[in-house]
Amino acid sequence: MQEAATTAVTDTKGYVLLGKTEEQLQALAARYNQPKYRAKQLMEGVLQGARTLDDITNVPQAWRAQLKADGVRTGRSVIYHSVSDAADGTRKFLLQLADGRVVETVGIPNDESTEGDSGSAVTEQQQWVARQEGCRGAGSSGRRQQLDMKGRVIGEPRINCHRLTVCVSSQVGCPMRCSFCATGKGGFARNLQPHEIVDQVLTVQEAFGKRVSNVVFMGMGEPLLALPSVVQAYKLLNKQLGIGGRFITISTVGVPNAIVQLAKSDIKSTLAVSIHAPNQEIRQKIIPSAKAYPLPALIKDCAMYYKITGRRVTFEYTLLAGINDAPEHARALAELLRSHDLMSHTNVIPWNPVDESDFARPSRNQVYRFIQELEKRGLTATIRATRGLEAAAACGQLRNEHQKNPLPIGERMAA
Repeated sequence: MQEAATTAVTDTKGYVLLGKTEEQLQALAARYNQPKYRAKQLMEGVLQGARTLDDITNVPQAWRAQLKADGVRTGRSVIYHSVSDAADGTRKFLLQLADGRVVETVGIPNDESTEGDSGSAVTEQQQWVARQEGCRGAGSSGRRQQLDMKGRVIGEPRINCHRLTVCVSSQVGCPMRCSFCATGKGGFARNLQPHEIVDQVLTVQEAFGKRVSNVVFMGMGEPLLALPSVVQAYKLLNKQLGIGGRFITISTVGVPNAIVQLAKSDIKSTLAVSIHAPNQEIRQKIIPSAKAYPLPALIKDCAMYYKITGRRVTFEYTLLAGINDAPEHARALAELLRSHDLMSHTNVIPWNPVDESDFARPSRNQVYRFIQELEKRGLTATIRATRGLEAAAACGQLRNEHQKNPLPIGERMAA
């Protein structure tokens, strides 16, 4: 941190405010002979919703003009398209980046009556406490809410009785090309920068008018292929937005050596592994990368992650009708997970339909039978609710409907 504070900024062309530490912004201020406190003004301005430099009104206009002339920008994206007609309140956004690419992010509200901060069922006692604290959702008074630097409604109780989760992307597209995933069908362009990940969280926070409580790296892309950006984004979300580490989940389909590297990165996120099959034969049919990273090696790395961190691993298992959803598949999965020194939890996910796909969604009865087989064998498992099905919320679907190539130069509008 100290090094960042003393390193001079020599080139501001393309310099982005969002994602910078206060020390880094102090170095920027020093380049223009501005006092150190200007750094905090810049950071607070961007985190509180400034999309352009002109929106940071507590900074001198002359300096703002100079920053703009030198190529400095806030780093905020532009909402290219959004969908918000899901009955459950899910809202989807396509965000246009500075290079004309678009990425997908999803805001997922959860009512207090169904889930708590950590995803578990809220007890009657917790609901009673929430009522006694006067907890209510943002916007309940019918007026526009003012947010503080960390996205909390000013003047509202700080108890979090209505969870707001953001599903963020880590790449533009995805190179893993899983056969059942819409993102893989849209091609791959590049990794996202840390500020482009944080921008997604700010976008959802501003759209809902309430603080984001949870972040899941389950959008477009393979997070462990963009690990430096993901780890830095985690630190920014944790320190600058106040989102606790255990409320940030990093999901992966599996990248050789990366899970152990994540375990050693000294961040306290939750790991979710997209396993999707109980054996290597099925897994490599639906996940091409499984050929280079066999299931036994993946599970071994998960066990090492648990040994290093002491934190349980969540396994994501998408049910595909007639492919991996039979009771014998559940029994094989249970045997696989119980054969390792590993604390785990399994999320069973009924497949979200994707255009031009040969897969089918299993029946509700088939889903419940699968869960019952896991529970009989001592595994904890839950059915992860499908959100926003009617508005193309499945990973990558919305982007594929609108864009696969960068927008023309004249249409690039990111701040």
